[in-house]
Amino acid sequence: MQVISGVGQFARVDPPDWVEQLRVPSLSVGTYSIAAGATDTQSPHTEDEIYICTSGHARLWTPTNDAIMTPGVVAYVPAGEEHRFVDVAEHFAVIVVFSPAYGSVGPRRRA
Repeated sequence: MQVISGVGQFARVDPPDWVEQLRVPSLSVGTYSIAAGATDTQSPHTEDEIYICTSGHARLWTPTNDAIMTPGVVAYVPAGEEHRFVDVAEHFAVIVVFSPAYGSVGPRRRA
């Protein structure tokens, strides 16, 4: 068992930033922070991911759907699906769970 400290806490960053806080072969966990008004330029990942909003407000956009992300909202994005956070109205932070671990399938891409 391992307790992971600081996961989901907004880190004042510019540009948006991903901090990995746990990594094992089957998954990785970290925090993605986006300052209010910043642009999220992430590209599709080679792993499935779960986003758990811990603070702020934004819209998660995909070509087929979008969802308002506020604290407590959980969203799933399958590997390879284009997505990004838009309309970031407040400093925004999400816990991100990648499965398998981020960058472990194919070329590593920006979170």
